[in-house]
Amino acid sequence: MARQSGIIPLKGTIGNITFYKTKAGHLAREKGGVDASRIATDPAFVRTRENGAEFGRAGKAGKLLRTAFRAMLMNISDSYMSSRLTREMVKVIQADATNVRGKRNVIDGEAELLKGFEFNSNGRLGGTLYAPFTTAIDRTAGTLKVDIPAFIPVNMLASPAGSTHFKVQVAGAEIDFEAETFVNSSAASTELPIDATPTTVMNLAVNVTANSTKPLFLILGVEFYQQVNGALYSLKNGLYNALALVDISGMPASPGGGSA
Repeated sequence: MARQSGIIPLKGTIGNITFYKTKAGHLAREKGGVDASRIATDPAFVRTRENGAEFGRAGKAGKLLRTAFRAMLMNISDSYMSSRLTREMVKVIQADATNVRGKRNVIDGEAELLKGFEFNSNGRLGGTLYAPFTTAIDRTAGTLKVDIPAFIPVNMLASPAGSTHFKVQVAGAEIDFEAETFVNSSAASTELPIDATPTTVMNLAVNVTANSTKPLFLILGVEFYQQVNGALYSLKNGLYNALALVDISGMPASPGGGSA
């Protein structure tokens, strides 16, 4: 891959060179590679097939997780989020100590490795909300919650220019990666002014299936608004809205002590 440096950027293919545009600029690369049928059958490419299978599994798992939280993800802007999540899902799958290479999966991996994942690298929760908070997942009751003590917004929020109000949101999801289904729920504070008035204590809780045997995920986010003539408008570009995975409960232990 090489960067185009000419006055007029090219798009398309000339000979064995393909010219294309990305967010990183206009690039060029040489066509080539191993024939797909050989990769699919040649014993020399067994590792490639194993890696490909697990990467595909990671991509599918990441898409399911994104779908479960789609309502909140619609309010953030990060064009590389999907690829970043897939990369982290690969790590989850590689932590599977039960299955052989190529057969490893999210269920037998370590879903907890996703804790702390920032859905918006442009507006990270860790660099947006400085108020302390605690999380808890009660698998028996099917309750996921975030508790935030009272705080002064102007001191404890890194708010984008033009914003006058904010809202704190949580969402929980119970995800069945094998059946590709999920149960989700969300809750939010009211829209609050970004000023020196302390907030009330926030106890935001959501519910999924009680006694679930599936991985449970809890996300926390901050969305910003601008007040114009008494009306609140969401900052639609979502560039600085923060959202992160703050707590995860993977597969519960089986009665025999192993993974379910």
